Order: sequence, then C-alpha cells, then structure tokens
Amino acid sequence: MIRKEWGIAPAVFAVDRVTKILAEGIPPEGTQLIPGVLRLRYVRNTGMAFSLLSGRPWLLILLSLAVITGAALVLRHKKISRLAVIGLAGMLGGAAGNLADRIFTGSVPDMIEFLFVRFAVFNAADVGLTLGCALVMIDLLRRDQA
Repeated sequence: MIRKEWGIAPAVFAVDRVTKILAEGIPPEGTQLIPGVLRLRYVRNTGMAFSLLSGRPWLLILLSLAVITGAALVLRHKKISRLAVIGLAGMLGGAAGNLADRIFTGSVPDMIEFLFVRFAVFNAADVGLTLGCALVMIDLLRRDQA
C-alpha cells in the first residue's frame, strides 16, 4: 500500500462534509454558478444515484459498508498500482461520506446540478465514488493491454 495516498479517503470525506454543511444555506430556488451550465440546489435524497433504492435505507447502508470493506481490503493488498490505490481511496472516502448521512439523517444531501444535460443532482462524495471507479476501471483496462 502506498502510504501517502491514504490521505485521499479522509480528504474526500472532509470535503464532502464541509460542502454538505455549506449547502444547507443555499436558497430554495438554487444559485446559478454558470448560467445554463451549473447550479447549486439543495435536495435530500433517500436513495442512491438517480434515487435508486429510495425508501430502503438499510439496504443502502449495507451496500455502503460493502464498498468501504471491499476498498479497504483491496488497499491492504501490496501488489496494487498507484492509480488503483488513488481510485479505491476516492471510493472509500465517498462511500464513507454518504454512509454517515444515511446513518445519522436517513438521507443524503445533494447540491451540484448540471443544467445543460438531464442528470441527477449530486454531491462531493458522489464525485469521489465516480472518479474512483473510473480510475480503477482505467487501471484494469491498462493491465489487460499489458
């Protein structure tokens, strides 16, 4: 395990916590950051991406715990590339951020909304999860070609 990359998970978690606290002050109509492109709009999501599994908090908690456990176990493995470590650490931090919200409030605050495409409102933890998954997939594809 590459030690300095361990800081990525708590950094993603911290950014997620801070942005969710700040998002509580967003006015109900939202705030456009880039007209027609990006808006901040505070919503609470009881499901996961695109509100999947809404109303099933224990299933989502178990899924989050599985992601965290899986990422932590793989990160302990000594023969893992730096790219995969970074990706898994991002996934670990993102899953932990959303898990904390599900456990303590029963829903996850989302606040980032793209206006130029029909897409779900999301948060910093979701960014960590998505980018982390993408990095792990890139690493796997690179290995297949080597």
